[in-house]
Amino acid sequence: MKRLLVLLLAVGLLTSGCSGFAGLNDVPLPGGPDLGSHPIHVDIQLADTLNLARQASVKVDDVTVGKVTSIDLNGWHPQVHVVVNGDVHLPANAVAAVRQTGLLGEKYVELTTPTDEAPQGALTDGAVIAVSHTTRSIEVEEVLGALSLLLNGGGIERLHTIASELHQALHGHEDDARGLLTELDQLTGTLARNRSQIARALDGLDRLTTRLRDGHRTIAEALDRIGPALTVLADQRKSLVRMLRATTRFAQVGTSTVLATRADLLASLHALAPTLGRLADAGDNLPKALEYMLSFPFPDAILSAIHGDYVNSHIEVDLSLSKLKALQQ
Repeated sequence: MKRLLVLLLAVGLLTSGCSGFAGLNDVPLPGGPDLGSHPIHVDIQLADTLNLARQASVKVDDVTVGKVTSIDLNGWHPQVHVVVNGDVHLPANAVAAVRQTGLLGEKYVELTTPTDEAPQGALTDGAVIAVSHTTRSIEVEEVLGALSLLLNGGGIERLHTIASELHQALHGHEDDARGLLTELDQLTGTLARNRSQIARALDGLDRLTTRLRDGHRTIAEALDRIGPALTVLADQRKSLVRMLRATTRFAQVGTSTVLATRADLLASLHALAPTLGRLADAGDNLPKALEYMLSFPFPDAILSAIHGDYVNSHIEVDLSLSKLKALQQ
């Protein structure tokens, strides 16, 4: 009977101890963060809470300003409810992150001002920080797992092979490798100096490709229509070649003829020079004389006065003394 009582007492003590241990996270601890007279409540939606526990600290610039009161599930994301001192000034678009005090330290929530966008408004009571504004730190387990993957299944074992192949490739060709690096340096320098011209050329190429893309239908139609013309040219290729060869022979014959008659042609031109000079001196008189020769013995002005077998004429005779006296002189 005594043994049964002792056993029942032990089970009761274990049960009460376990229930008390499970509820310690909800018990306020002495020396906690100073929440002030008007704390604010903020809900933080996280993609992963890691090992964050209730009563964990909330820090701003490494200063504890609040604590985690509860961790719940909101849809597909965990939601952390925190209480923060109301005197802390944070923007409405503040960023929350789960950090760790050390390599094996405890987790805490860090609130910061965003760096990729301008601060907006102020963080107030009842605010919600969305998942897009939350991050987390890398776990030690993740680092060790990545290191294990690199060492066991990665490319570490190939470093020796790479180093050996590089040594064999460069052994005895140090000068060539040095020259190659020098030329590569000059090439990169030239490209850097001409980057504005390269940018303009790329812009021009972009405009050209845009125009080609916009006019692809016209280009396609032109290519379709030029097909028959190319077929005709292909069929007449032999005739075109014969024509070009005949043109070449004609040019050769013309050149040889001009060279052979060059002296005679220059002599003829020199002999013709005086005649051309006299014709130039005659000016307008030559065309008038030619007109008179074609209508000899009557000029063109008199033909309008001839009507059949008679000629109309108008004669003025000036017998004034001044004119007669002028004739006598």
